[in-house]
Amino acid sequence: MSEENIPLRKDVPASDKWDLTVLYKSHDDWEAELKTIPSLTEKFMSYKGHLAENPQTLLDALKALEKVDRTVEKVYHYASLMHEADQSDSNAQEMDKKAMMAYTQYIAAISFWEPELLAIPDDKINSWIQDKAFDDYRIYIKKSLHIKPYILSEKEERILALQTESGQTASEAFSLLNNVDMNFGTVRVDDKDMPLTHSTYSDFMENPNRVVRMEAYSKFYSVFAAHSNTLAALYSGSVNNDIFRSRARGYGSSLEAALYGDKVPVSVYKNLIATVGANLDSLHKYYALRKRVLGLDKLRHWDVYVPLAPKVSPKISYNEAVEIVRGALAPLGTEYTDTLCGGLLGGWCDRYENKGKRSGAFSSGCYDGYPFILLNYKDTTLRDVYTMAHEGGHSMHSWYSVHNNPFMCYSYTIFEAETASTFNEELVFQYLLKNAKDEATKKYLLATRAADILATLHRQTMFAEFELACHEAVEQGQPLSTDAIRSIYRGLLEKYFGPDMAFEKDSDMEGLRIPHFYNAFYVYKYSTGISAALALAKRVTEGGKAEKEDYYKFLKSGGSRYPIEALRVAGVDMESSEPVQAACDSFKSLVDQLDAIL
Repeated sequence: MSEENIPLRKDVPASDKWDLTVLYKSHDDWEAELKTIPSLTEKFMSYKGHLAENPQTLLDALKALEKVDRTVEKVYHYASLMHEADQSDSNAQEMDKKAMMAYTQYIAAISFWEPELLAIPDDKINSWIQDKAFDDYRIYIKKSLHIKPYILSEKEERILALQTESGQTASEAFSLLNNVDMNFGTVRVDDKDMPLTHSTYSDFMENPNRVVRMEAYSKFYSVFAAHSNTLAALYSGSVNNDIFRSRARGYGSSLEAALYGDKVPVSVYKNLIATVGANLDSLHKYYALRKRVLGLDKLRHWDVYVPLAPKVSPKISYNEAVEIVRGALAPLGTEYTDTLCGGLLGGWCDRYENKGKRSGAFSSGCYDGYPFILLNYKDTTLRDVYTMAHEGGHSMHSWYSVHNNPFMCYSYTIFEAETASTFNEELVFQYLLKNAKDEATKKYLLATRAADILATLHRQTMFAEFELACHEAVEQGQPLSTDAIRSIYRGLLEKYFGPDMAFEKDSDMEGLRIPHFYNAFYVYKYSTGISAALALAKRVTEGGKAEKEDYYKFLKSGGSRYPIEALRVAGVDMESSEPVQAACDSFKSLVDQLDAIL
């Protein structure tokens, strides 16, 4: 769609937009509820200092907390969706800022809650919550008690809270350097100088002209190399901050500190790295195949993203895409497909691009209203069908969570979030491959699926291994110098890419340009998510009623179970190596099929 054809928000038909009237009938209604937040917060604040007096007071406080929390969530959600639909709309900007201010003031006001709640003796509070009146709050209380061993004294907690802002310095400085201060110049494409940015870099890496890829790569990494010492100091500072906070609270390691809240054993993280590491032969075969298909004497780092098969662009209307999703997800039954497809064709989804609308896609729900989906659907892009199914997986996970759990424990964790969405992607891939009518489509489907699994399973595991190595080095008394960081990352590049790859002097600078590394031990969740999803997709499609019901139990769990337990109920044990091994086997099968068809 050309810039001239992109409509203004006001010109988008109502049928193509999400229906936010299920949240508020009008902006005036939203404004009215926004104004209730201070009084609701004040009512909740009246319980400060009284939580331990008796079970009824605690119960009343929980109900007051639920009321204000649910109101804040709904108010913020509505404003956020209005803003994402048209970021150029000044009214939406103002609403978003008002909601953020209300949220910030609310969080500050209730800071007393957790320390006072956890100060209640365990035997007393555990006795109280056995009463049926606490049914809607029991899981919430138990999850709060889970972190109690690592909650410090009030003074110590205050010190850590005061350090929070300064602890973000490394991340903020990296963001400014990476996104604002660095200038990557231009790349010559078709006799034109095109700007090289973070956004265009990925496009250049997919360009079929190898000279373009090489120029973009060399210029991009030379800028990072020129700032190598600063970048290394910033990342080292972030690692040191992680270790400081984990040791201050008494955790055995920074990894344990990051996983403890979700009750994920450290063994799950290390098992992921070990299992993927034991199956790198299929990844090395993929790169050897890539070298052969591209006709190269030596594969370089700038050759790993160019498509292996020509893009196919069948014209698939939005409604046709919904029906593909319906057919692909048929193994889940009509309740699932009718609900999702009814939402996609009804008020759940904001379908197409308009001026000012956020790019990309997301699913965003709260306890009230629909689990809304933002798309920028294009009928010539097959990948947008996958995106519809992916975001639909998130939304149906949210739909089942809301409809089967009280407000205080309906929200599931990030560890689980990618499972339901990637599950849907796998079913769409299998459906499209089965119904592909020509060889070109099959090649494209197999090539893009292999690349997607590689990016989510192998690449994110490599990142996870790098994070662990850096943190463990410091915990064992070894400083993270520039050379040390680059050496760790170069070793992993050589390990994962194998003997067919030739690296450049600055290839290991990739380890110092990944923003996710400033949110330690997060990326592994992508790898575990796709592992669980592939295992569950196979289990459901090859199983019967019992396997499907197990998957529904997972979707319905919401926040009522810890993630490992919720996935175990679905039929996948993430504490074992089996799901990760199965994901590696799926990738191996794709590489073998690609080898045959290419």
